[in-house]
Order: sequence, then C-alpha cells, then structure tokens
Amino acid sequence: MNLRDVLVLKDKRGFTLIELLVVMLILGLLAALVAPRMFNKVGKSKQSAARAQIELLGQALEQFKIDTGRFPSTEEGLDALQKNPGADGWDGPYLKKSVPSDPWKRPYHYVFPGNHGDYDLYSFGADGAEGGEGENKDIRSWE
Repeated sequence: MNLRDVLVLKDKRGFTLIELLVVMLILGLLAALVAPRMFNKVGKSKQSAARAQIELLGQALEQFKIDTGRFPSTEEGLDALQKNPGADGWDGPYLKKSVPSDPWKRPYHYVFPGNHGDYDLYSFGADGAEGGEGENKDIRSWE
C-alpha cells in the first residue's frame, strides 16, 4: 500500500464522533438563543391578528347598525352579520366569510349593550381566561 492509497482511505472515513458532537453543540446553542425570540414573535403576531379581526368585525357591526338602526343583540351575536336575524333593513351578509374564531381557535365574545361602548367585543388571549399579561392579555374593542 502506497501513500496515495492511505490518503484515499483517510478521506473516506467520514466525521469523528467528537466532530459531530461539536457541531450538534453549536446547533443546540444557536437554537437556544433564537427559539425564544421566535416564539415571542408568534405570540405578538397572534395578538395583532386578533386586534385586526376585532376592528373588521367592528366595521361590520357598524354597517349592520347603519342598515337596521341597531346593533345585534347579545343573543343574536356576531352570527347576525352572516344571517338575517329578522331585522328590518338587513342588507348582509356583512362579512365575506363566516365569523372568524380568534387566533387561538376560540370564538370572540360579543356583548350588547356594552359596558365600555355601544358594544363590547373581545378575546381572552392565549390562556382563554380573563386578564393576563403578555400573550395571555385580553384583546378588547375599547382599547
């Protein structure tokens, strides 16, 4: 066996266990630094989406009021934007698609008359419970 054959064999060996462990360690450290920032962005984007949906639902509710002279009752709920609840002057549907769920796959809460305005429209955030901080903070039409 000559020197050329030894070099060819050495090139075919692959990576050592130490080299693989070092690469895995570096990837793990990068993931540990980047992942929390990315998950934080996901939570903020869901809150932004909820705010945008509440704004669009508010516009549809205003159009319902312009046509019928009133807001839907709490019992009629947001479904009155899609199906006529028997209101005179109803000229809907006021949404192109069905009433959306909040970004956490739960229905929005609608109360008429509202305690903070003509109506209250809100989502309880990621935790689904009243109150909370960060991603769990309630998203409300009056704020």
